[in-house]
Amino acid sequence: MIVMKFGGTSVKDRAAIERVIEIVRRAPAAAIVPGDGANGRREAPVVVVSALAGVTDRLLGIAAEAGAGDIDAARANVRSLRQRHHGMASVVIDPALRATLIADLDREFDELDRIVGALAVLGEVSPRWLDAIAATGELASSRIVAAALTAHGQAAAWVDARAVVVTNDEFTSAVPVADPTNAAIRAAVEPLLSQGVIPVVGGFVGATGRGVTTTLGRGGSDFTGAIVGAALGASEIQIWTDVDGMLTADPRVISDPQVVPHLSFEEASELAYFGAKVLHPATIQPAVRRDIPVRILNSQRPEASGTLITATRPPGRRAVTAIASKTGVTVVNITSTRMLMTHGFLRRLFEVFERHKTSVDVVTTSEVSVSVTVDDRRRLPAIVADLSEFADVSSEGDLALICAVGDGIITDRAFAGHLLSAVDGVPLRMVSQAASRRNVTIVIAAADLPAALNRLHDQFFGEADDSLAGGGLQPAAPSTEYVGPSFSSASQDRS
Repeated sequence: MIVMKFGGTSVKDRAAIERVIEIVRRAPAAAIVPGDGANGRREAPVVVVSALAGVTDRLLGIAAEAGAGDIDAARANVRSLRQRHHGMASVVIDPALRATLIADLDREFDELDRIVGALAVLGEVSPRWLDAIAATGELASSRIVAAALTAHGQAAAWVDARAVVVTNDEFTSAVPVADPTNAAIRAAVEPLLSQGVIPVVGGFVGATGRGVTTTLGRGGSDFTGAIVGAALGASEIQIWTDVDGMLTADPRVISDPQVVPHLSFEEASELAYFGAKVLHPATIQPAVRRDIPVRILNSQRPEASGTLITATRPPGRRAVTAIASKTGVTVVNITSTRMLMTHGFLRRLFEVFERHKTSVDVVTTSEVSVSVTVDDRRRLPAIVADLSEFADVSSEGDLALICAVGDGIITDRAFAGHLLSAVDGVPLRMVSQAASRRNVTIVIAAADLPAALNRLHDQFFGEADDSLAGGGLQPAAPSTEYVGPSFSSASQDRS
C-alpha cells in the first residue's frame, strides 16, 4: 500500500484534479491482492490532499479581517471561496454525487461564515479559532477529491482528518499523539482498504482528544501523509508537487539547478530542517522511524522519475548533494566575560529562546561568546531583553545562510578547501559544521547571497569540475514553484 500526498498546486483547478484522478488510477504500487482465480483485487492507495492552491492564505486573511471587525470584507471573501469550491465541484460528473458534494461544501462554508461573524463581534482571533478557520481548506478539498475519484470510477471515501489525527492543544502547530492517532487511522482506513476503497484524507488538520480542531502548522499536509503512512506500514510515501524532485539549489538564484535522483534520510532531514520546500521539516521523521521510502514526484509530469529518499543511497563522486539557502537571517551575539567555566550558562541562554518559542538554526561558541541565528524576529526584542539580564547582547540582521549538505562531506578531505575557495572574498559572519558532519553552514550578508550561491553551485555541480561531480543528476524542468532547499519564500503547494 502506498500513500499519495497531493499539494495545493496539484489540486488547484479542475484540470489538475483530473490529472490526480489519472495518477491514482495508474499508481504502480497499488498492488493486486491475490484472490481465488481471477478474483484478485487492486489494493487501493491512501490519498492525502492539501487545500486548493492559495486557499490557506485566503483563509488566514479572512481571519485577520474578522478579527479587525471588517465583517463585510471577511464575508465577501468567504462567498468568493465558496463559489470557487462550487466551481471545482464540476469535476464530479455524476449529478447526484455532485449535489451531495455541494451540500457537504456548503456545510463547511456555513460553519466558516458563522465563525467569522462571531469573531467580528469579539474583535480578536485566538489560535484556537484561527485553526478552525484554516482547517476549512483541507476539509473542503479532500471532499472534492473523494467525490471526483468516485465519479470517475474509482471508489473513494472521505475520511475526516479530525477523527484520525489526534493532537495536543498547541493550536496552529499541534503535535500528533502517536498511540491514539495510529489506532484511529487503522480503525478508519484499514476497513476501506480491505474493500478496495480509496481513503481520502485532508492534510494539515487534526483535533485534540476532546474534538477541538487543530492544525499541524504550514506544510503540515506532508506531515499528515507521513503519519498515515507510518500508522499503516506503507511501502512508500509519495509527495506529489509541481517540479520533478529535489533540486540542487534555488532556481530563483541559480539558472541551471539539477534534480537530485536519490537522497539518504539523513540528507533529506538536514535539507528539510533548513527549509527544503518540498518537505515539511517533520515529514521525514515518521518515515525514518518506520524505514519507509519517500518519493518526490511531479503531478504535471508524472513520467519523471523524481527524487527517492531512503535510509541509504548509492555512493557518488559528489561531496555535496544539495545547497540550501535562505535570506531573512538574524545573528544574535551573546557575550559574557563570566561565561568561561560557568556551569549552566548555555542552559540559561537557550532557555530564553525556548521560553519565547523561537527556534535557533546555527550555533557557534568561543570561550566568552555564543552566536546563534534565527529567522523569526517577532520575539527578538523580548529575547534580547531577557538575555541582557546576564550577558551583553547584540544582533545583526539582513543576513543570509547557505548550507551545503551531503553524505560525501564526511569523507572528502578537500571539501572545506573547495567551499572556502568558492566564497573567497565574501565576508563570512559565521561558519558551522553539524555534529553529523553532513553539512557545513556559512552566514553572509544577504546582498552577497546570489554571487556566493552561484559560485558554490558552480564549484560542486558545474560540468567543468567533474572531479567533484557524480553521475545520475538530471536537468531540472522549468517550474514556477521551488521545492528544493531554500528558505526564502513559502510555496503555494504547501498547507
